[in-house]
Amino acid sequence: MVRVAWATDVHLDWLDDRARLGFFQEVSRLTADCLVLTGDLADGAETAAYLRRLEADFRRPIYFVLGNHDYFGRSISRVRQEIGQLAAASEKLVYLTAIGHVELSPSTGLVGHDSWGDARLGDFENSRVCLPDFVAIEELAEIHRDREQLRRRLNELGDEAARHFAAVVPEALERYARVVVAVHVPPFGEAARHRGSSSDDDWLPYCACRAVGEVLHEAAVRRPDRQLLVLCGHTHENCEIAVRPNLRVLTGGWDNGRAALQRVFQW
Repeated sequence: MVRVAWATDVHLDWLDDRARLGFFQEVSRLTADCLVLTGDLADGAETAAYLRRLEADFRRPIYFVLGNHDYFGRSISRVRQEIGQLAAASEKLVYLTAIGHVELSPSTGLVGHDSWGDARLGDFENSRVCLPDFVAIEELAEIHRDREQLRRRLNELGDEAARHFAAVVPEALERYARVVVAVHVPPFGEAARHRGSSSDDDWLPYCACRAVGEVLHEAAVRRPDRQLLVLCGHTHENCEIAVRPNLRVLTGGWDNGRAALQRVFQW
């Protein structure tokens, strides 16, 4: 059996010193075999430093993807390059976006990708939402005033994640009875809830990735004998949905002013 701890959207740079230290202490006391992080560790340049701190405290494998906030103040390409280099030089940090599948136990594999809200759900054309992402992330700040360019870029980011999963999920399902999928953005609109209700058409283009959802759904249909469990965050609302009998999604919430683990699984 393996014990897998999961945390998401801890936003360590939003916390005061006491709350931040509390999270590091909670992680250091964990008896889990590994930790899975599904994005939004911090804003921009601080993400790498917090990953190194968690590595030093936990001293066991940390599997992670990045969230939109992890790119704030910087570019997607540069952050991915730097974080990829950090993980490659580490014995414990594993950036799932840059690799294939990981074996958690003989029956359970893990795959992951940062993912992105891909503007394909909800009403992108008439959405009045202007995310901080559009001015805080270089690739989006350059184009966000041109709605068609923004749509294409968000489509591309979603398609990139979908291609990754199309390549790694079928292979993982061949090997493992259960495959855990780590993403930041929920892959289905039903899993994108906030403040007690489903995301509306204004927000949904940025709160779910349809391209990834389609890949995962197809994989689940093709292998009804296997289980897919998606771990995600982004919308700050705890949510659990069953898309199919063998495809379940858990969205982690955010406790304002406090970072906390979501769950510890045992497989």
